[in-house]
Amino acid sequence: MKLLFYPLVALTLVACSSAQQETIDREGLVMRNNPHVITPDTLSSLSVGNGEFAYTVDVTGLQTFPEDYKKGVPLGTQSQWGWHSFPNSNHYEPKEVLKEYDFGRGHKELYSCQFREKGRQKEASDWLRKNPHRLHLGIVGLEFNKSVQLDDVHDIDQTLDMWNGKISSHFTIDGQKYDVETVCHPQRDLISATIAAPEKTGVKLCFPYPTGGHCDDACDWNANEKHSVQIISQEAQSAVLRHSLDSTTYYVCLTWEGQANLTEKEKNYFVLLPTDNSSNFSFSCEFLPQKEEQATLHQPSFTETVAAASRYWQTFWKEGAAVDFSHCTDPRAKELERRVVLSQYLLAIQCAGSMPPQETGLTYNSWFGKFHLEMIWWHQAWLPLWGHSELLERTLAWYEMAEPKAREIATRQGFDGVRWMKMTDPSGEEAPSNVGSFLIWQQPHYIYLSELAYRAHPSDSIVARYAHLVEETARFMYSFATYEADKDRYVLKGAIPAQETLRAAETVNPPFELSYWHFALQTAQLWRERQGLERDPQWDELLAKLSPLAYNEDSLYLAAETATDTYKDIRFTSDHMAVLGSVGILPMNDLIRPDYMRNTLNWIWDNWNWNKTWGWDYPMTAMNAARLGEPEKAVGALLMDKRTNTYLPNGHNYQDGRLRCYLPGNGGLLTAVAMMCAGWDGCTTKNPGFPQDGTWDVRWEGLNPLP
Repeated sequence: MKLLFYPLVALTLVACSSAQQETIDREGLVMRNNPHVITPDTLSSLSVGNGEFAYTVDVTGLQTFPEDYKKGVPLGTQSQWGWHSFPNSNHYEPKEVLKEYDFGRGHKELYSCQFREKGRQKEASDWLRKNPHRLHLGIVGLEFNKSVQLDDVHDIDQTLDMWNGKISSHFTIDGQKYDVETVCHPQRDLISATIAAPEKTGVKLCFPYPTGGHCDDACDWNANEKHSVQIISQEAQSAVLRHSLDSTTYYVCLTWEGQANLTEKEKNYFVLLPTDNSSNFSFSCEFLPQKEEQATLHQPSFTETVAAASRYWQTFWKEGAAVDFSHCTDPRAKELERRVVLSQYLLAIQCAGSMPPQETGLTYNSWFGKFHLEMIWWHQAWLPLWGHSELLERTLAWYEMAEPKAREIATRQGFDGVRWMKMTDPSGEEAPSNVGSFLIWQQPHYIYLSELAYRAHPSDSIVARYAHLVEETARFMYSFATYEADKDRYVLKGAIPAQETLRAAETVNPPFELSYWHFALQTAQLWRERQGLERDPQWDELLAKLSPLAYNEDSLYLAAETATDTYKDIRFTSDHMAVLGSVGILPMNDLIRPDYMRNTLNWIWDNWNWNKTWGWDYPMTAMNAARLGEPEKAVGALLMDKRTNTYLPNGHNYQDGRLRCYLPGNGGLLTAVAMMCAGWDGCTTKNPGFPQDGTWDVRWEGLNPLP
């Protein structure tokens, strides 16, 4: 009877579900949000990629006008492996920039700092911040037989087909029509394109030297003497180039259909030009970290790359979750759907690789091209919630490589376990910083993300893979907290909190970090139980005696226990309103009173300096509002009309003239929407983050709830 009963129940549930909601038309959902470009807007460039590699194009479908776009969304070609360092002729070492601090924890602590005064320590910290940095691997654009400027391009009709991962670009020059289609291979650092032109049109390959700049397109076009590109082989339909710059070398493999020839136009500038009379031309260009013999023999054609990309992207959209806003009558719903769909695509191509992503992804460099571990939650927590846990796990593997460096940091500061650095590179080395080196909210991310991976696919293999670093991460967290015997409590101090306007030496018990310590150590105990181990009694003691969040006489939570002027001092009402992360990103806990947190949300809503915020502050506010039963505020936060909550036509979260891309905002949006639809542990309301007045009939499939 039981064997018959359970399938009948399942069928009944499916039937009820079907009666309530039709299956979402995934293709229609994606296609109606495809970006369509009709003007040469340098903030509307489009990208193809696969998480390991991305290539961004202008209105011609290739990288024809990089100088015009350098202050917009730049025309980047970047990979996870493409890094470079300037020569370290003065032999600077990380130990030279360590500075000793005493935060009253009973021992001295060494931090990697940025030095300002002239001398070797400043030179060392400057060099270490800049190196290594991501490389722009090379410009691949159209080469015309006459002078053509961006203003000469007319009748622009360009579409990114996200369902198939293809950019189609149509335009005219002097009344003559051009058609270009561009794709990226889903498993290789390879782009392929086909060009239909009114006359013979070539492809240019231009290779820059890195700038080492803090935030730019990483292209120095005035340093040809510092690097060189050579054709090391050429056949009838293929060629291989080698780019050598300082101690870095990589290769570019070209193949084409038809008759063409590759020649050097000038130093580090090559042109692939058809030699027959055909105006149709297809080619593939692959970037390789090492020379591969016979690489050109196995390079896919344009047709093969189109087919591979189409299969990949259709699988991505079909097997992941989907959210459909087309049944909503609120006029804001259409824009929210556009942001949600575009964010999935952008994050899949920019932030789902073998290393944590930089905040501008693989489009251009920010913070010297390095990635920031406090941002990984915002970049990637959405992946297991939307059915793409395997992409998160691809990145989490990097932490295993970085463990020795993280242990070294913890040891030199007198702590147990591993301390995850903030600003880093493939090696895991900590970049000197007078802010980043003192942040701690990146520490629990590994535990949270591992938990999301487990919840997406509960298994012993997931536990076995991540349990070691969950344990080591928690060991640091326990040893970092300070026990105050006179008050019989644990405190957090000697750190800069997520709201970076506070100082390490003056800050005690920042609210978000307190809540995150509580959540992460509880979760780490759960991971011990999954392994058949006893709970750690010291961790339980910390959980029982961790300080509650501090508040003022108006029942408003403070930016820190020591920030008693929170609601009077502009320092405490700018930057991230991190106190809201205590409930939203994290579940409610016994350190917090819901009524006080609601008071705090309402005060922040009315009084915060919203012009001094960042893109992920809006989804953080939305998640806080949703958990507190304020769905109108949740929606309002996601769509608040502020500069740093701007989403460009290509989907990028614009911040300012420096950060035209800010992918943590995109990731935060997707995490917030997943939570507003699927809820969180213990939530029984359908679509709890949306108003229940009938205007937000949000349909969704495949989402997982937050803890």
